[in-house]
Amino acid sequence: MIKAFFVDFYGTLVHEDGRIVKKISDIISDSGCGADSSEIDSYWGKDFKNMFRESYGSSFVTQRKIEKRSIKHTLEKFHSDEDASSLSEMLFEEWGKPEIYEDSKSFLEQSPIPVYILSNIDNEDIRSALDYHSIKTAGVFTSEDAKAYKPRREIFEYALEQTGLMPNEVIHIGDSIGADVTGASSLNIRALWLNRNGRETPNRVKSISSLNEALTYIK
Repeated sequence: MIKAFFVDFYGTLVHEDGRIVKKISDIISDSGCGADSSEIDSYWGKDFKNMFRESYGSSFVTQRKIEKRSIKHTLEKFHSDEDASSLSEMLFEEWGKPEIYEDSKSFLEQSPIPVYILSNIDNEDIRSALDYHSIKTAGVFTSEDAKAYKPRREIFEYALEQTGLMPNEVIHIGDSIGADVTGASSLNIRALWLNRNGRETPNRVKSISSLNEALTYIK
């Protein structure tokens, strides 16, 4: 019997930060050595992910700190004299006030079982975003709490421990196959990939096109 939903936040309930990332990449392009913004975005993303993967347990670092470091590295790489702290604050402001998907509030209101958020973001930023949209859930569990980022098992294990639920009593919903589906599946938690854009669904992955579609999986 399914007793709760675990739900990703950015990219699932609210939009990712792609718009502001593009703006920052453009700023670095204009102020640096003239590299294309897509090249800057690619380098920045890879640098961030490398630090992200190495951050867990005693080596855990918050997303804010990782992001500041990756922006600093990117500025140095492309010879830009822009201020890393100022660019970081642009990103953090977006994290606190993201655009919400149209189906998010109806899903939260209609769900007959508790909904818990599992997010890789820092506590401060997700609390700001939840307050901004007046989103109420049964609970919020973050990588900062678990000292590990999805797809590592620790954040899912932490959420199960805190809720007292078993893996077969939960459905996890997220927009990332790599982080959400892989991470949940590693603990035998049933995972639904939120595929809003109609991308090809890999074998053995269950996909939904809207959050409300997930409600049919608990009936």
